[in-house]
Amino acid sequence: MQILDGKKVAAFHRERVERKLGDLLEHHIQPELAILRVGDDKPSALYAGSLQRVAQSVGITAEIYHKDVSARENEIISMIEHLNEKKSVYGILLMMPMPEQYNVYRIVNCISPAKDVDGLTDVNIAHVFTGQPGFVPCTPRAVMAVLDYYHIPLVGKEVVIIGRSNVVGKPLAQLCLNRNATVTHCHTRTRDLQAETCRADILIAAAGKAGLIRADMVKPGAVVIDVGINRIDGKITGDVAYDEVAPIAGAITPVPGGIGSVTTMMMLENVICGQTPTD
Repeated sequence: MQILDGKKVAAFHRERVERKLGDLLEHHIQPELAILRVGDDKPSALYAGSLQRVAQSVGITAEIYHKDVSARENEIISMIEHLNEKKSVYGILLMMPMPEQYNVYRIVNCISPAKDVDGLTDVNIAHVFTGQPGFVPCTPRAVMAVLDYYHIPLVGKEVVIIGRSNVVGKPLAQLCLNRNATVTHCHTRTRDLQAETCRADILIAAAGKAGLIRADMVKPGAVVIDVGINRIDGKITGDVAYDEVAPIAGAITPVPGGIGSVTTMMMLENVICGQTPTD
């Protein structure tokens, strides 16, 4: 069994970010990542701070722009429009979740697609589905980065994805299709989840349910990618029962230290390296 170490993948891509940043700095260009946070959601605040620190550690300017819940929707949109026009801002990230009173769809689509580094705008989502260059959501991109780093091919493989969110499951399915995989998409209404997962050459769990994937749901030798991040009794755990599944799998990502380790670096790579082909 091979452990797919996300920290190694993140370090590989960090070197790419630092090289590209060095080229920009030689031309007196200092790129900025604008992190927008609305309200007081604690996990969002923690992630924003963590992302800012990582960005600064590689030399990217990262500013957090915060509005409290009393801010009018048009104030937030005006701030986004200002950042769209600011030449030093290479990327804009809107932290989720936003407070319920806001029209998130409207706000997200005010971000310039050329600065939408988390791939949330309609334009970038369309590019994923049509195979055109664009910003790919960072978690699906991290999954593909791990598969590429460990030279795990997708052509002709049976890929089963559990989870159909707009930011992970759906774009990830399309990225796998673009690599000529045969993709089965499972969700809460799937009748016999075990029957589907046991067919998978590559099983990707992105349901947000701790311990969902057990040993009897995995084909021997399968590649198991755990995208889930769940907090149980103060500990972070994935969607896969790791201790049960690891002896059966051919390769597996740990949690923590797997996909989550790569996701932040994908964000910074989007900021520095720009839009990428979606195969």
